[in-house]
Amino acid sequence: MKTETLTLGGRSYPSRLIVGTGKYPNFDLMRLAIEASGTALVTVAVRRIDLSQRGGGKSLLDYLDTRKVALLPNTAGCFTADEAVRIARLGREAGLSELVKLEVIGDEKTLFPDNEGLLQATRVLVKEGFTVLPYTNDDLVVAKRLRDAGAAAVMPLAAPIGSGLGMQNAVNLRLLLDEIRDLPVIVDAGVGTASDASMVMEMGADGVLMNTGIAGAGDPVKMARAMRLAVEAGRLACEAGRIPKKLCATASSPVEGLVGQDS
Repeated sequence: MKTETLTLGGRSYPSRLIVGTGKYPNFDLMRLAIEASGTALVTVAVRRIDLSQRGGGKSLLDYLDTRKVALLPNTAGCFTADEAVRIARLGREAGLSELVKLEVIGDEKTLFPDNEGLLQATRVLVKEGFTVLPYTNDDLVVAKRLRDAGAAAVMPLAAPIGSGLGMQNAVNLRLLLDEIRDLPVIVDAGVGTASDASMVMEMGADGVLMNTGIAGAGDPVKMARAMRLAVEAGRLACEAGRIPKKLCATASSPVEGLVGQDS
């Protein structure tokens, strides 16, 4: 079921890197970083957008070229299933997208997801025709339940949101990637630099979503390009298949047939 391109809800995207739009110093820098990332899908927090169109001045959407990038509304800041469902509906009614990155937060300090609320909201939104991409922890059991509830992908964290720690539990992620093969697995949260992105892609992730790792970098535009290359390199390495790890050396050149070799 693994596809050549990232496919979500029947639509394919040429890049496996999904980029957020928050935490940038200004919208101009955000726009430049998004362009450098090569992404085809950007997340926007529904609550950060003036859906009434009466706010005056330019909004975040004015800096996004929707001919080149699709919008992925998210329910950031929601702490109950009912709240997340309401925000998702608002985004769709405003014409943003049928896609939704579903977040139901269970802990204000760590921003870890509320698994029970996440499942409840997923079931409701799937029935209403949304393409649901739930942000979850790296729990295989929860991932399977989200899949069974109709999620179009699962988005496990690599580490707490915005921490930049990189992958903290390779075993859990490996188990999840091995078992969830019938829909995309997109690593979300905790990616701090290019090597983090490359590592999870080499393990077989279908994509990476990041915001702080780019927006909080000293040079967001350069980091966006680095992440783009890292995701591409990691995917290629995964498809190519690495050599086995061994404790002893193996000569790069064969010894058979060397001049002067004893017969």
